[in-house]
Amino acid sequence: MCGIVGVISTGPVNQLIYDALLLLQHRGQDAAGIVTMQDTKCFMHKARGMVRDVFRTRNMRGLPGNVGLGQVRYPTAGNAYSEEEAQPFYVNAPFGIVLVHNGNLTNAQALKKELFDVDRRHINTQSDTEVLINVLAHELERSVRELPLSPQAVFNAVRAVHKRIKGSYAVVALIAGHGLLAFRDPFGIRPLCFGEGSGDGDNKASSRNLIVASESVAIVGTGHQVTRDVAPGEAIFVDTQGQLHTQQCADHPTLNPCMFEYVYLARPDSIMDGISVYQARLNLGETLAQRLVSTMPPSDIDVVIPIPESSRPSAMQLAQKIGKPYREGFVKNRYVGRTFIMPGQGVRKKSVRQKLNAIGVEFKGRNVLLVDDSIVRGTTSKEIVQMAREAGARKVYMASAAPPVRFPNVYGIDMPTSEELIAHNRSIEEIRQFIGADALIYQDVAAMKRVVGALNPAIGGFEASCFDGSYITGDVSAEDFRSMAAQRRAQGEEEEGADRSRLALQSATEQS
Repeated sequence: MCGIVGVISTGPVNQLIYDALLLLQHRGQDAAGIVTMQDTKCFMHKARGMVRDVFRTRNMRGLPGNVGLGQVRYPTAGNAYSEEEAQPFYVNAPFGIVLVHNGNLTNAQALKKELFDVDRRHINTQSDTEVLINVLAHELERSVRELPLSPQAVFNAVRAVHKRIKGSYAVVALIAGHGLLAFRDPFGIRPLCFGEGSGDGDNKASSRNLIVASESVAIVGTGHQVTRDVAPGEAIFVDTQGQLHTQQCADHPTLNPCMFEYVYLARPDSIMDGISVYQARLNLGETLAQRLVSTMPPSDIDVVIPIPESSRPSAMQLAQKIGKPYREGFVKNRYVGRTFIMPGQGVRKKSVRQKLNAIGVEFKGRNVLLVDDSIVRGTTSKEIVQMAREAGARKVYMASAAPPVRFPNVYGIDMPTSEELIAHNRSIEEIRQFIGADALIYQDVAAMKRVVGALNPAIGGFEASCFDGSYITGDVSAEDFRSMAAQRRAQGEEEEGADRSRLALQSATEQS
């Protein structure tokens, strides 16, 4: 999960891209990057950290041009601590291409070998984005027969890319001197939409923009109008004159958006593939209420409390359906990142109490139902249940608006190994005992798909592999899981080493 944006305009784009990345900050807090182009020259700045920390005034002044793209990174492949793996990525031939990517290539290792042995291209990092940009560059070079570069040559290259790469991907790229390209995987797993307008800056009269982004909130929030989602397998190309060209580049595209976007990842004010994320979460709360009533008597519950923030719509709807008061029982420190996407388990666990603080009056002497959007590793839930008890709750029940997360995810969500998942090979009762709740209620998989899918009947299905174990691309093997687990362990060891180094440095600084 990352956030990506691309803009082509008649005026400067650096501030617009910065504003869009702020609106997508929830999709990645590890690193941020912006690249702009003036004529055919690239100007880039990227670093680890959040958007407001990475970009200072001097950095923004060094990003001239009327076309550009940006990304906020949430690492799912590669080295989380490596600044060189922050996006955008750049290759100088053909033309000069800069690219940002949201997703995860399931055949990245095979492609890396193929690029070296056959295409004679060298990959210098562990990032699958570097693999992707080199595949695109190679296929674009093969498709160009004459200049100027035609939209059809670009689409032919994307068609070849679809045939070579597997997994999930939403991509925005700049081709120096020619325009902006965006495309989406043939299953539509990762989101991508585009819109037009003049933005909300001071130069509305003179600046006309076309903007592509992961979520509609980045388009609407910068003063533009959403045109539509990029279709699965579709590519859009905007030339330097601002002319929009589109073409379907996949042979058999189907729309199967990631269910976890609606459960947790996306902002509630976004609309993705025709579905309001907020309404989806309301619907999940309604069907969760039905599940709860069939499991335990609502009379046992005194109050419904959400675990901020993604679970709020579901918790409100559930409380209304069972006729119990909805209360805010936790105050969130907004300056601590989302614990689910923090890289190290030790960092994640420690941050729970830094992020949340209980309001004692809402818990003391009550039977409380805590509602979370999902339970992934279980360690956060365990800490929160304990916090509720320490605040004086008589009984603590837990409800998850999502079904049990039982299977690894290979499409860009940070849960690649089975061992990290609390629900893998465990019963609901075993999970309840682990987190220490008096009762545990989960969403039903079929009900989840039904109530979210009802919001857009045109969607044929969802990518819900972490819930149902069905990998929609059909290319994931047991060997892939073993390889991912090994990479995950190696990355975890590196993260723990980095954590120890930071603590040692902090201790030494304090002593001095």
